[in-house]
Amino acid sequence: MHPPTMDVLSLARRVLALTLALFLTACPKTSSSARRGDGDPSGDGTSSGRPRVEAKKDPSADAALAQAIEAAAREPDRKRAAESLLVVRKTYPETTASQEALYRAGVLFYEAEDYANARKSFNELLFENPIYPQAQDVKLKLARSALEVGAYRDAYQTLSSLAERAEGAERLKLLEDASRAAQGAGLYSSALTLEVELAEQAKTPEEQAAAAKRLEQVVEGRADFVDIARVAEGLSPRHPAWPILTFKLARIYYHLRDWTRLEETLNRFLLEAPSHPFAAQAKELLARSTRRVEVRPRTVGVLLPMTGRFKPIGEAVLRGVQLALNGSDIELIVKDTQGEVNLAGQGVEQLAFDEGAIAVLGPLVPDEARRAALVSEELQIPLLTMARQEGITGIGPYIFRNMLTNSAQAEAIADYALNVRGIKRFALLYPNLSYGVELANTFWDEVLKRGGVVRGAESYSHDQTTFTNEAKKLVGRYYLEDRLDYIEGVREVNAQEQDSFRRRKAIEKVKSGLDPVVDFDGIFIPDDWKRVSLVGPALAVEDIITNACDPRDLERIRKTTGKRDLKTVTLFGTNLWNSPKGQSGLPELVERGGKFVTCSVFVDGFFIDSQRPATRKFVQAFRAAYKAETGRDPGLLEAIGYDSALMLRQIIEKGRPATRGAMRDALATLKDFEGATGRTSFNDQREAVKPLFLLSVDSKGVKEIPPEATGGAGASGS
Repeated sequence: MHPPTMDVLSLARRVLALTLALFLTACPKTSSSARRGDGDPSGDGTSSGRPRVEAKKDPSADAALAQAIEAAAREPDRKRAAESLLVVRKTYPETTASQEALYRAGVLFYEAEDYANARKSFNELLFENPIYPQAQDVKLKLARSALEVGAYRDAYQTLSSLAERAEGAERLKLLEDASRAAQGAGLYSSALTLEVELAEQAKTPEEQAAAAKRLEQVVEGRADFVDIARVAEGLSPRHPAWPILTFKLARIYYHLRDWTRLEETLNRFLLEAPSHPFAAQAKELLARSTRRVEVRPRTVGVLLPMTGRFKPIGEAVLRGVQLALNGSDIELIVKDTQGEVNLAGQGVEQLAFDEGAIAVLGPLVPDEARRAALVSEELQIPLLTMARQEGITGIGPYIFRNMLTNSAQAEAIADYALNVRGIKRFALLYPNLSYGVELANTFWDEVLKRGGVVRGAESYSHDQTTFTNEAKKLVGRYYLEDRLDYIEGVREVNAQEQDSFRRRKAIEKVKSGLDPVVDFDGIFIPDDWKRVSLVGPALAVEDIITNACDPRDLERIRKTTGKRDLKTVTLFGTNLWNSPKGQSGLPELVERGGKFVTCSVFVDGFFIDSQRPATRKFVQAFRAAYKAETGRDPGLLEAIGYDSALMLRQIIEKGRPATRGAMRDALATLKDFEGATGRTSFNDQREAVKPLFLLSVDSKGVKEIPPEATGGAGASGS
């Protein structure tokens, strides 16, 4: 194929040029003024200039419009009247009558409060003819229709533009509507500026009161601190908005704990506006600020849930606190948190500002404790919380904690198991909820830290009552296809037995004859005593021998199984293993779990039968004070409340701190405090460090492993 000659190329060029010329001449010319979106000289969201549709007068259209106007006047339903006018609009679209009909229909929709259709009509009219004779009225009604349907940003743009050209009462009304639209659109800075101007323009007492109320609503709403400060800075103290903005700034400084700016702002407010309605509040806020450094050295605050669903634990702790302070002249002020986060924060403020407390005890509930800790750190008042929440002392140097935590339990039991008992291999069996998962993970970390290993981990539902499958999984009797001895046994059966019935029986015999794979020496079970008493027998069914400390039972097992070398496993647990006494007088854990839980070891932060002198002294004092009233012995909550209050009492009576800073320093350096929960010191993170109670289980009940037999294991918070 040859390339085209020059004559052919020239012809092709001429054909292309002719085609383009025909195409261009076929396209109608469009003026720039007819393109939507071109220029907006009015600045109100609608274009102005030449009409986009060149409307013409048409006698037939005028006559139809006149008839429609008469019919609309007779029609009581404004929406129907508007629809009759729109018929003219549709029939004669590019006429002056059409635009007049569209305007009148929009007005009728507006009066009928059909703002969506009113907005549609007015938008269409202004798009066609921005210089329509009634354009100002159209824009006003369009803006207010947008306001009513929630198109706030459009409404604000148009209303604020119209207000710039208006005067007198009309301007004020437009500014009010623009402010409302700005708030709806989230333009709080603009709304604030508008309301400040409206406050300045108000003349009569009624107008001034209304303007002040609206300004307060904007200021108390979502107006930004920076905007409030900027606007207030540019105002004279004589401006009616100045006191409102200034007092708001003062309250912001209060919440920011910026005491210097707070006092400067309040003093200026009281100087410039001493008779303002906010003056009384300003005086109280100023007095509160100055009281923040006024301390009553022998006053201690307590934050506890004394009502609501947490009332029982609040009462338990308070009994311990009151027992510790009995006979002293320390004033105890109790604030009821009701289990509410905000009340906990408010309680700290009241104790610091109004009561002059030198320190605060509590709270217990995690969310309450965090809120109270944040406020305490801001106000620099020592807080000794009794919440279990991990990491709470990290909020700041004024936050201390005295409570048994999950991490302390995991650390203590791991330390005892590995360093005292010499157990290095573990399995984990835990409930699939936050408590169980957290403790299982922490214990695993502590085992690895000490050179141990975790051979298996199985979780179960928190409300589960049978544990056969979990026990089988721990010893390799669940996933049989993974065991070579099972695979070999099945292969031999298949080779020897042809009869299907005999083959099934033989395979079942292979299954039951598989030895458990017990490649661990301890099982950690972070669950309550009820569940543990069910887990123990399930483990025994799978030949996991847990009563290693009972020689007679071990000998019986040897005779039964014919095995002289028995593999035994020790169960380890947490303070939830501690159970009440049953009908026999033994702990219910022992009554229900029997020999399957004997020889186990668990940890707790308090043990009522401990022979530690400080613990015995507390138990005796509690029984003398409360046993007749409550009918019950003390538990961990009472003991923790007692120790926490006794620490503060000892510091107050011996060290006599006069400031909260001195109280904080005394707590931080507290060493070897002998309490009901153990000898306590605070570490660098202000966590209480103490030897926990390691408890062993036998057929006679639960007893404490003497501290000297633990080799120093069991210390918490280290």
